[in-house]
Amino acid sequence: MLPPGLKTPREVTLYYDSIYDSLIDSGRAVPFLYPWSGIGAFAALAYLLIDHRHQPTLKRLRLPLFALLFAFQCWVIATNIARHPAGALGVGLLSAWGILWISTIAAVSDCQTDFVRIEQGDAETREDGPKDKGTVSNGSPSNAKHNAPEDTKMTKGKDGTKSLYWQSYPTSFRHRIDWVADVFCSFRGVGWNFQTTTVPPPPKPIEMRLSGKEDSGDSGPDQVSRSGIRRFMDRESLLQHNFTNLVIGYLSLDLVKVLMHHDAYFWGYVDASPPSYLPLFVQDSYPLVRSYRLVVGLAGMYTALWEIFQLGPAFFCGVLGPRCIGLRGEPWMNPPDMFGAFAGVLDNGIAGWWSGWWHQVFRVAFEAHSTWLLKTLNIEKRSQTGQLTSLFVAFFLSACLHACGSFTLLGQTRPLMGPFRFFLLQPIGIAVQMLAVSQLSKLGITQRTPKMLKRTVNFLVVHTWLYFTGPLLLDDFAKGGVWLFEPVALSPLRLLGLGAKDDRFFCWWDGIVFWRSGKHWWDTGIAL
Repeated sequence: MLPPGLKTPREVTLYYDSIYDSLIDSGRAVPFLYPWSGIGAFAALAYLLIDHRHQPTLKRLRLPLFALLFAFQCWVIATNIARHPAGALGVGLLSAWGILWISTIAAVSDCQTDFVRIEQGDAETREDGPKDKGTVSNGSPSNAKHNAPEDTKMTKGKDGTKSLYWQSYPTSFRHRIDWVADVFCSFRGVGWNFQTTTVPPPPKPIEMRLSGKEDSGDSGPDQVSRSGIRRFMDRESLLQHNFTNLVIGYLSLDLVKVLMHHDAYFWGYVDASPPSYLPLFVQDSYPLVRSYRLVVGLAGMYTALWEIFQLGPAFFCGVLGPRCIGLRGEPWMNPPDMFGAFAGVLDNGIAGWWSGWWHQVFRVAFEAHSTWLLKTLNIEKRSQTGQLTSLFVAFFLSACLHACGSFTLLGQTRPLMGPFRFFLLQPIGIAVQMLAVSQLSKLGITQRTPKMLKRTVNFLVVHTWLYFTGPLLLDDFAKGGVWLFEPVALSPLRLLGLGAKDDRFFCWWDGIVFWRSGKHWWDTGIAL
């Protein structure tokens, strides 16, 4: 618990810095250091670089090696800490995600035999020979093998020099490095045969070339998936969209941080009085104060993730581009949207919030494990039991990820009663709402209800549900120090004097990463 009397976010940050130093100096915790804390990921990459497709002994090592990775990542979560608020959350969340993703590509699936990606080359330089064509799968790596492409001829673009093909695991070690690095980082499967369904399929000209037809030269219109994710065909349009969103996101983050700096709730004093800048009728209403803090917290999470997600296309398409990284630098390979359209929430309620509007970065891994479990238990995926099982498996895994992130925070958090419980409650809300809609449909009520009224009811149901469950997550983030994270380096609003009394224009005064020199080589490295 925070000691009473801390008057600014900077004082709270310095308090957590002292806790970090105390835990390290006393030996009660280990500093999270690169490269040593990444040994598990490096070992997994090294194994995947060894071709085991025709070596049964090496192939059988997948599960024992995954067990070792699991043990190492659990040790990191249990013992490692970081000083920086975002780093402290990331130690647990990303370590757990490493377990889940390696399981996805090497345990419940075997990426070397099950996965293929779209690649380009020419007849002279293409070492692996004409490979495959196929269609993007339903987003689950466990089903990718059933979409295994058949052999096809090499297809050339209109200029007659480049071809597109489905590239399986390369025989050349040089090409294999790029292939493995790509599958290791392609969480949404863009350009792979396990691409998630929230991302639009490859553009029509690309699909034509993959199917053996000549490219007409027309790039075609930008594509939008049912959930609202866009896929740009033109580099200039993508970068304009990207730059605009980066600027809007940056300014929005600055505003959110200034609001948080004036409310002690976001420093970790979850029972603090409401900020004085709120109107008196809001300050006197517990539901309104709670709603305000939930909205600000949601805005903080959304805009921070939004800004981070925009950096990928800006770097891979804008900075590197096709000249440096080939097909991975094309605009259609870099969909900039991670969040869908809010219309999905209005049309589908709580289910639409989580399956369409909120980011789907973890979706492929969640579906892979639910599909594997259903197959193991011999449950039909489209049956009611299969759908409910998939729903609860996805949220159980999400609960585990966020509970691990909560566990490694420096503040006094409640990983099981906070984030874990929050995410386990979500499938219950989804199932109850879907059951209610089903019963109303049987009575013919939903068919006679105007669309605007249905959307209004969904809006009220979703936000009422999150009003009661949201504090389980947001309070835990506040107690752990997550909201102390400074996402912007330079703050225009704080330059104008709108921040806390000790705020400055330059916000990264406490640093993001630093070099730690320990007594031995294994406790020396880049710390967070």
